[in-house]
Amino acid sequence: MLNDVRILIAKCQVDYSGRLTAHLPYAKRLIIVKTDGAVSIHADDRAYKPLNWMSPPCRMTVRAPESDEPDVTEVWEVVSATGDRLLIAISEIFHDHEEAFETDPGLEKDGVEAHLQELLAANTAVFGAGYTLVQREYPTPIGPVDILLRAPNGRYTAVEVKRRGEIAGVEQLTRYLDLMRRDPLLGDVAGVFAAQVIKPQARTLAADRGISCVLVDYDALRGLDDPSDRLF
Repeated sequence: MLNDVRILIAKCQVDYSGRLTAHLPYAKRLIIVKTDGAVSIHADDRAYKPLNWMSPPCRMTVRAPESDEPDVTEVWEVVSATGDRLLIAISEIFHDHEEAFETDPGLEKDGVEAHLQELLAANTAVFGAGYTLVQREYPTPIGPVDILLRAPNGRYTAVEVKRRGEIAGVEQLTRYLDLMRRDPLLGDVAGVFAAQVIKPQARTLAADRGISCVLVDYDALRGLDDPSDRLF
């Protein structure tokens, strides 16, 4: 399956409104529109993080400028499911290209991370007494959740497994939870971020998002850590 991604370099002004407001005055920027509807605006002064963006699910419409927008050639309006609104006023286009992408197979976990997922799925007591495995690699529209569990009270729990827990992993789990909680069959899915090491910033963000953190002892799970061999 081929998917078209649009890459645009243009002079534009950007206004974001919703849970917060932000304004970018006219400047030359890179705009990327992905097949899933995501739109991101980039400057040339940073490696990867966009100046502003709208994550899917969202809807984009293109309209002609109003009479009070004489220097504008077209206006993009991107609206998310939550009502947040991204308005991009374009005054000049320097490059406009669409490129076909094959369906991406996704990030392959390294050996330790993949084995961690396998071990945790087989040892659900790590998350608490009475947890049962529903499925590994539970599918969502934006990728699979590593592990889906069911708590003793019946609540579903999505677990994202990392070798090193950073902010990006918490953001990834947040996106999964947002989509899963819209499924009436799953209900209010809980989130658990499991890793061998979790950075303080990631732990803080997880707490803010209502996500629990679990530190994983890889050697203990593999049965290599024998308490009788310890000096202390």
